[in-house]
Amino acid sequence: MTDKVNYLDLVKNGIFKENTIFKLALSLCPSIAVTNKLENGFLMGVAVLFVQVMVNITVSIMRKFIHPRIRLPVFMLIISGWVTVTDMTMAAFAREVYKEMGLYIQLIVAFASILARAEMFASKNKIAPSMFDGIGMGLGFLFALVVISFFRELLGKGSLWGYPIIHAKPLLIMILPAGGFLAVGILMGFFNWISVRYENKTR
Repeated sequence: MTDKVNYLDLVKNGIFKENTIFKLALSLCPSIAVTNKLENGFLMGVAVLFVQVMVNITVSIMRKFIHPRIRLPVFMLIISGWVTVTDMTMAAFAREVYKEMGLYIQLIVAFASILARAEMFASKNKIAPSMFDGIGMGLGFLFALVVISFFRELLGKGSLWGYPIIHAKPLLIMILPAGGFLAVGILMGFFNWISVRYENKTR
């Protein structure tokens, strides 16, 4: 990649064109498991955003010193280190939420999306582009989880962030795993429909 990089395009690419959940359908486990509450979805998204950015920066800094044959184990070690930092920080400062989603924070280590960006982008680019690529991909993941958890909590519990919003009878299926699959499928289809219409208009 040349030095003339449009950082805004990198961010927009991660949010829209290569959105981890809605476009690439990667790392779907948390989109089902932790999005029954807006608070959980938001904090999980923030955790992934932090890990993605720090992993990209670290891999970019170390890219010239990592032997190609051992790059994947080294990338996994880097990811594990930043996930551990995130896990311990949330355990210390967000204990109530951590009790519900602590296991899923630890599972960030296995997210294909983070390893993929380390391999495909950060290992081949300088620090600044890698950082903005991480910001874009992380914000895309955060955006997806917030949207999914917004609708699941609103329709399934009639509340947002724990505060009552709708006093009608909630759709309890929305807070169950089946509701998670339903919400992800519908929102994924809608997101892609919007993307196609936008691309057609810009041609």
